[in-house]
Amino acid sequence: MALNVIGHKIPDSDSIVGSISVAYLKNQLGVKSTSCKQGDINPETKFILEKFGLEEPVTKTSFKGEDLFIVDTTDLALCPDDVLDSNVLGVVDHHKLGDLTTSTPLEAWIRPVGCSNTIVKEMFDHYKVDIPKDLAGAMMCAILSDTVIFKSPTCTKEDTKAVKELAMIAGIDDPKALGMEMFMIKSAVDGTPIRELVMRDFKDFDMSGVKVGIGQLEVVDLGVFDKMKDDLLSDLALLKEEGGRDSVLLLLTDIMREGSELLVASDNPSKIESAFGVKLSDSKVWIDGVLSRKKQVVPPLEMVFRG
Repeated sequence: MALNVIGHKIPDSDSIVGSISVAYLKNQLGVKSTSCKQGDINPETKFILEKFGLEEPVTKTSFKGEDLFIVDTTDLALCPDDVLDSNVLGVVDHHKLGDLTTSTPLEAWIRPVGCSNTIVKEMFDHYKVDIPKDLAGAMMCAILSDTVIFKSPTCTKEDTKAVKELAMIAGIDDPKALGMEMFMIKSAVDGTPIRELVMRDFKDFDMSGVKVGIGQLEVVDLGVFDKMKDDLLSDLALLKEEGGRDSVLLLLTDIMREGSELLVASDNPSKIESAFGVKLSDSKVWIDGVLSRKKQVVPPLEMVFRG
């Protein structure tokens, strides 16, 4: 039976490249493995895979009775729906510890770094397995994406070290320039359906029994959203009702200004305001310095919903 390597629902570049890189490593170690994804890839990830000539993981959402290695999450809400009926043999993640449980011991690589692929690089080093040039380039791009080209507060010296070493393997002279090229791809939002934008990088969180959805769009100029904010807010309200969510938030992150405009649809807007110490105006507010959903948005929200 092959080991299925899978990232989270609504996969981002870290999740997809992590699935590919862990599956490659496991195959090199003699464990027959398949890279899988739970949904379609986004434009940035498509750019990365095409640039380095990598194939997309196979789409698969059911793993009952199968062996599983999970990348970039330990939250049940983001894992395959039947994950508890599968045999989870390992995880690699850089988020807070989630609510996934297993019936047997597992291989666990969990570090407080900016990207799962930084940890995967450590796995290659640990097992003394060489990283192919194309895979090194993709892993480097995933780290640049997750760390917002090193600007995110989640970025660590381990991330910058990994990018430097992966860039040397991949033959990339200017990783930051490639990072900016990636974020220009992210910034091309004209003509994209509103729901597709909202769901491009969207995750649901269980906050003390309350379902909260948080999306994020990272661009080089927030002006690309000027004509669509009303439509985005309307879709957030629909998404809240459709999913039985208490709140849906969308971070419009400007990587040059280093902050985010927060769009909110909520049954409890006062809790959102309390979490960030702000006052919403027409269901939105600019928050200077906020770049990371993982470190700067989820923790204060969990605190106010806890109590």
